[in-house]
Amino acid sequence: GIDVAASELWNAREGKYIYKNEGVKRDREEQIEYISQLAKEFEIYYIEDPLEQNDFEGFAELTKRIKALICGDDLYVTKVERLEMGLEKGSTNAILIKPNQCGTLTDTFKAVSLAKSKEIVPVFSHRSGETTDETISHLAVGFRCPIIKTGVVGGERIAKLNELIRIEESLGEKAKMAKLP
Repeated sequence: GIDVAASELWNAREGKYIYKNEGVKRDREEQIEYISQLAKEFEIYYIEDPLEQNDFEGFAELTKRIKALICGDDLYVTKVERLEMGLEKGSTNAILIKPNQCGTLTDTFKAVSLAKSKEIVPVFSHRSGETTDETISHLAVGFRCPIIKTGVVGGERIAKLNELIRIEESLGEKAKMAKLP
């Protein structure tokens, strides 16, 4: 999958996504078409933040258009209120869950529960500046999130993956691999 982080490309004054390295500017429809083409050409299963963080309607259009997990991170920031807005519009079929964004485990649980109740895939994750602490591995399993996003391979990410293996081993026969949506 890919994290487009489109809010970083968005220029509100121009109403365009600016790809400086390519010298390209795209409006919403062009961005949706571009992401759709990438998803088709490279068979991308997971696309995070393909549009700017307040474009609930654009997310909805893309989600309808392609068969991939369209995940909102900046769109929702693990906030139930923003998820409810996205649910009304059909914005995404996945939400990134970062406990530190919403502040408490109770609020994290509320976001996960709401997402699951509406068949939105909760994808558990951590912040970029992460440590080797494995807590999110336990939270992802405990909240029954089918996907955990740990990022590119590095010591702090491997610690989380190794912890998932240990959890699986400790569960023995009770361990089940989540079915991908």
